[in-house]
Amino acid sequence: MRRIVLYTITSLDGAVDDPTRAFPPDVDPDKPQPPTFDDDLIALEAELIGKQDAVLLGRHMYDEWSRYWPTSDEQPFADFINGVKKYVVTSSPLTSEWGDAQAVGGALADIVRALKATSGGDVGVHGSIELAQSLLAEGLVDEMHLAVAPVVDPEGRRLFERGTDLQRLTLVSATPTVSGALWLVYRPAGS
Repeated sequence: MRRIVLYTITSLDGAVDDPTRAFPPDVDPDKPQPPTFDDDLIALEAELIGKQDAVLLGRHMYDEWSRYWPTSDEQPFADFINGVKKYVVTSSPLTSEWGDAQAVGGALADIVRALKATSGGDVGVHGSIELAQSLLAEGLVDEMHLAVAPVVDPEGRRLFERGTDLQRLTLVSATPTVSGALWLVYRPAGS
């Protein structure tokens, strides 16, 4: 059975809206250096997406990313996201074309159940913060990968702000990187 695997870039205090605040892409050499999305993180991301042959995206993320990623050279993610099967959670038809994309609607639990019943690798959830929050709140995530930047960011949404119940997680691995970031992998306790 397939798994739903959530991946997000976050600050230490859980801000997830803008990954470039945590890992700025452009660095001013005359200022103190911010954390970088280092080679260790790139290798861990490549390993993660290498196990995925589909992604589940929210509609807003699909619309935004369909304009950005087709012309991006940010590897390894650009090749992955442009070529992978995309299931887009939406109640209306897709208005832009981007590779192999399919609109899916209905109750989130039903969408996840149907995806997990098909054959294939893991189904990734990248970006799509509202979708990720809903999946977490409904207990539909099988594994969570967090790239944690060594910064505190008072701005933006938090990944777990929709939760209403205590959720116990099991730490699978914690990998520190050369830039001071952490790659954390969790599963729901008891899974």
